[in-house]
Amino acid sequence: MNVTGLNSIEKKASLSLATVFGMRMIGLFMILPVFAIYGVHLEGYSPIWLGLAIGAYGFTQALLQIPMGILSDKFGRKPVIISGLVVFCIGSIVAAMADTIYGVVFGRALQGMGAIASATLALAADLSREEQRPKVMATIGMFIGLSFAVAMVLGPLVADSFGLAGLFYLTAIFSVVGILLVVYVVPNSINTAPKGDLVASPTKLGKLIKEPQLLRLNLGVFILHLALTAMFVSLPLMLTNVGFVVSDHWQLYLPALLISFALMVPFMIWAIKKNKEKLVFCSAIVLMTLSLLLLWLKHDDFYLMFAFVVMFFIAFNYLEATMPSTLSRIAPAGEKGSAMGVYSSSQFFGAFIGGLFGGLIQTYFDQASVFLFSAGLLLLWFVIALGMSEVKRSKSISYNVSFTDEQHAQQLAQQLSKMSGVLESTIVYSDSVAYLKVDEKTVDIEKLRALLN
Repeated sequence: MNVTGLNSIEKKASLSLATVFGMRMIGLFMILPVFAIYGVHLEGYSPIWLGLAIGAYGFTQALLQIPMGILSDKFGRKPVIISGLVVFCIGSIVAAMADTIYGVVFGRALQGMGAIASATLALAADLSREEQRPKVMATIGMFIGLSFAVAMVLGPLVADSFGLAGLFYLTAIFSVVGILLVVYVVPNSINTAPKGDLVASPTKLGKLIKEPQLLRLNLGVFILHLALTAMFVSLPLMLTNVGFVVSDHWQLYLPALLISFALMVPFMIWAIKKNKEKLVFCSAIVLMTLSLLLLWLKHDDFYLMFAFVVMFFIAFNYLEATMPSTLSRIAPAGEKGSAMGVYSSSQFFGAFIGGLFGGLIQTYFDQASVFLFSAGLLLLWFVIALGMSEVKRSKSISYNVSFTDEQHAQQLAQQLSKMSGVLESTIVYSDSVAYLKVDEKTVDIEKLRALLN
């Protein structure tokens, strides 16, 4: 057994599933930098319908994210992923063939119904060993981050050459390639990872929604993606107003994203090393708020707008990258799947509300007012985030355990509670699984494994 690195199955699974995930996200995001400009030519156009077209996928994605993960437990990961990609492809074709704004909204809503995120992550976990699972998940996470950058560049280029229809047809092609990868490249899972940390459990959702620390994160990611989506209801039009043609918009987004990634990483490293994560987290919210206020005040100078967009993405990328890690440390042992389900639904619902409110504000006020509205919500998030507790550094792990009987499970739970470095444990006797949160610096992993074996 290769315990120090990914084996061949894990490498194939991580790269192929990351590619499927990434291509799908590119298809969803490519519309952001261009639709505010090209959508005006569609029959029935209005700012409200423009916002709905940009954010409609978020509504259906938020509704179906958790159910699709549960279905993957019942019917298998691959069938659910493939069916989701088929629906995504149909939605893309519907949007491509539409000559009205209403048809595009319907197509985007169909795209969101192909909610495969939880099933894809669960399959990645099924195909990886416990000790290698973080590397597999990190690969998928990296591809998701890259997909946004690629979409910001690809969207203006494709739309300039082939129009909106070409953009949606390319998205449909991506989904077909994704289906082929799932069928012919992604390995078939034999072992199933313990599901408590992967797939949401309906019985636990109510408790997790009310948990104060998780509630702060869920509200935060809702506002974060609301601000992102609302921004792209106005920003592309404002760039054209200062003489920056749409075919060149990628020349702003690409360097802005690269600079923001480069500047974000040192802050992330410093925050972890110095245990200043809450300070940098709250500072990122302030920076994002400031960038939107400056865009509201000064949006008639291209170079200033470029600087403000860089500020926005430094903050956005930092928050987007660190919040899932924070969630995994806050979520109770064995309930990360449920906590992540609520978090993801909040994220997608934020995208929907951002598009809707961005369109509404443009209808009754000027374009720049969208930035002021988002900045106000970010200030609210800042106040909420101040109440966050510092989160202990921890690692979530799970072990399959062969219990002799229920009394054995109870004895094991008592022994784990007394073991140094074990911060939290949850024993699920019916599933023969022990979910643990441990302090890597103090826990004796070999002693822990010996006890569980």
